[in-house]
Amino acid sequence: MKENKIYPYLKTKPEIDDTVFLAPGVKIVGDVKIKAGSSIWYNTVIRGDVNHIRIGENTNVQDLSMLHVTFEKYPLIIGNDVTIGHSVTLHGCILEDRTFIGMGATILDGAVIESNSMVAAGALVKQGYIVPSGKLVAGVPAKIIRDLTIDEINNIADSAKRYKKYAELTLKSLKVTDDL
Repeated sequence: MKENKIYPYLKTKPEIDDTVFLAPGVKIVGDVKIKAGSSIWYNTVIRGDVNHIRIGENTNVQDLSMLHVTFEKYPLIIGNDVTIGHSVTLHGCILEDRTFIGMGATILDGAVIESNSMVAAGALVKQGYIVPSGKLVAGVPAKIIRDLTIDEINNIADSAKRYKKYAELTLKSLKVTDDL
């Protein structure tokens, strides 16, 4: 099993709650704080080198995602109960509580994804764009498609709960083996 790499940057070390699940291959650098119950999945990179990154409680960042910041201008702030799909790029943006970011989406500097909103897979959210609460955005560049249904909004919180359970199960079963 690959070890996770947690690196200080200058004199700042990442602060990761003891309950956070880190899958093998994760790299975390610098001024990064990750709160309780969150999970960071295989080969994700979280670079808080030139600004800070904050990840709230019960948030999941799925495989191969890239999280970064902009020097002196845009930190990366992620709220509670957020689901970030596979291969997402987040750069100096804000994701409020209970947001869902689809696989392969890119969210650029200064963008804000308000609570109970969804960014579709493959979408590009431009610099400074604000996704209002309760909306679905899609496309390149991302545009508002429609209001989310109550079921879709409820599924955002449910997704975060499911990933917390997946992390617990994976932690119990993940073992190094040469028997393939």
